[in-house]
Amino acid sequence: MAEDLGEKTEEPTAKRREEARQKGSVAKSQDFAAALMAVTIVTLVYLFVDGMLRSSTNLMRYMLDEGSLGQVTVGRLAEDLMVCGVEMFKLSGPLMILMGLVALLGQIYQVGWKMSTQTITPRFERLNLVNGIKKIFSKRSLVKAGLDILKLSVIGTVSYYIVHDSYDEVQALTLLPLAEGVLRAAHIALRVALWVVVILLVLGFIDFRYQRWQTTQDLKMTKHEVKDERKSTEGDVETKRRRLQQARQIALQRIAMDVPQADVVVTNPTHFAVALKYDQTGSMNAPKVVAKGADFLALKIRSIAELNDIPIIERPPLARALYSEVQVGQEIHPQHYEAVAEVLAYVYRLSEIASSN
Repeated sequence: MAEDLGEKTEEPTAKRREEARQKGSVAKSQDFAAALMAVTIVTLVYLFVDGMLRSSTNLMRYMLDEGSLGQVTVGRLAEDLMVCGVEMFKLSGPLMILMGLVALLGQIYQVGWKMSTQTITPRFERLNLVNGIKKIFSKRSLVKAGLDILKLSVIGTVSYYIVHDSYDEVQALTLLPLAEGVLRAAHIALRVALWVVVILLVLGFIDFRYQRWQTTQDLKMTKHEVKDERKSTEGDVETKRRRLQQARQIALQRIAMDVPQADVVVTNPTHFAVALKYDQTGSMNAPKVVAKGADFLALKIRSIAELNDIPIIERPPLARALYSEVQVGQEIHPQHYEAVAEVLAYVYRLSEIASSN
């Protein structure tokens, strides 16, 4: 019934997922990426806040020093700007580099190393007002809005309780010197930020899991789509079966013609069979494999050999080696000369004994 109605009940295949990746349709949470960025920023600031504030204070003092302000010239201005730029880079450069690295790693964790330009390719159907309204009131948008409201509520509540617990400390800030007051205020803000980023990280991970689930739901297929894909990738089952039958028939016909021309059949004894022929007039440099087969074909070679009085010799190691290393129509390799020569010599002796009798 589900197949008749075209319901998407089947899990997406690997091909379907790869096609979606090529189009840029992957499970990705912007909230999770933003949470990782926030964790990085807060952690770095927490570890280096004292040094950053002191460096900023020293830089500010240098720029507002009365001696510096009273000696402003074109040459001095260029020097001051250079000093200011270097100090600002020392403060913000490592932070920006680490933020970029974390952002890159966050994207790789979510979607792997995949770059696609199809998501930024202009498409005029995106300007459709009706489709835009449908997206606003879609299940995905409602879930996103619910998560955003939950996020703001949790963050607001946690921030309120942390500041409330630090109320006495906040009141005491007005009694402290400016530099110390700024440091205390920064530490209070960082305590709030640490709790906030933990909440953002948890909610971001939840959103990421939801995005993966939603992407899988979007990529689900109907039974008919799965069948069509299988046909396109593997070919029609009936066609493949007919081709295998034709290939087996051709192989049997060739065996039926070539095995009667052989001098001996070397067997495993049942799994492999290799038919060998050697022309003693000198037209061959070495014995040649005229037919070989495994299992069913090996049994067929044996039966044809018996019908045509072709000697069948059991030499399991030799049969396996010839089957795996020598193709039909090729002469045997030098490493097999001695073993095959022994077999042929034995066959020729049997033939001489039979002729004499």
